[in-house]
Amino acid sequence: MSLTFASGPLAEHPAASNYRIEGPAHRLFFDDFPRRVRATFAGEVVLDSTHGKLLHETGLLPQLYVPREDVRMARFGASAHTSRCPWKGVAHYWDLVVGQRTVRNAMWAYPEPLSTAPWLADYVALYWDKLDEWRDEDEVVHGHLRDPYHRVDIRTATRHVEAVIGAQIVALSEHPKMLSETGLPNRWYFASDEVRRDLLRPSTTHTTCPYKGAASYYDLWLGTHQITDVAWCYADPLPESRAIAGYFCFADEYVSVAPPAKSATR
Repeated sequence: MSLTFASGPLAEHPAASNYRIEGPAHRLFFDDFPRRVRATFAGEVVLDSTHGKLLHETGLLPQLYVPREDVRMARFGASAHTSRCPWKGVAHYWDLVVGQRTVRNAMWAYPEPLSTAPWLADYVALYWDKLDEWRDEDEVVHGHLRDPYHRVDIRTATRHVEAVIGAQIVALSEHPKMLSETGLPNRWYFASDEVRRDLLRPSTTHTTCPYKGAASYYDLWLGTHQITDVAWCYADPLPESRAIAGYFCFADEYVSVAPPAKSATR
């Protein structure tokens, strides 16, 4: 994500540098994934690879490709469906069939890729959301495979931060948690006792982040007026994001951050 989004070197508008990348505006970068990956469907392992590659592509999340021999091809049948990518070529698809379960067009490949991406010829890719479970080594993958170029840092900050909605201060902190995530703006997390919990009600929205875990969302009620999904919380985040457990974060449009006070100098 860090290579292909925001100001990354493969993004549409990369950050300032002392070099130029000679090539198309839409860029492809095919790099090794360093660990074993397995995918399970209907109780069977249909992909098991220690030779996976991540395709980093401008504006897109990295996509795992693996050698064809690392997929249980006996469970895949050729589909009549094809699609064309202007940067990679014509994709051919396969249906996945295990027992009584079938997923149409679950896998694709570029057997005759464009001359600008010849290294794709012997690799295949599967849709993450069409399989039952993915594992990175022995750990279950949440959301999608983690990008080795992506990171999350959480720091305690001394900042005056407010979340204001409809002229109502709904959260206020002098010592929030600041979460910096590659390619995204800083997020500010408030402790539960810094939030007007009486104005929030759980919504039906839930999301999964491979770096932070499962988030639950909250609606705000001002009298009879409902504003949907204004905040979210990771009640039980992944170990590396444990510092924000039980903290609340609000959508950017509601949050204001005062400039930090300058330290005294001598």
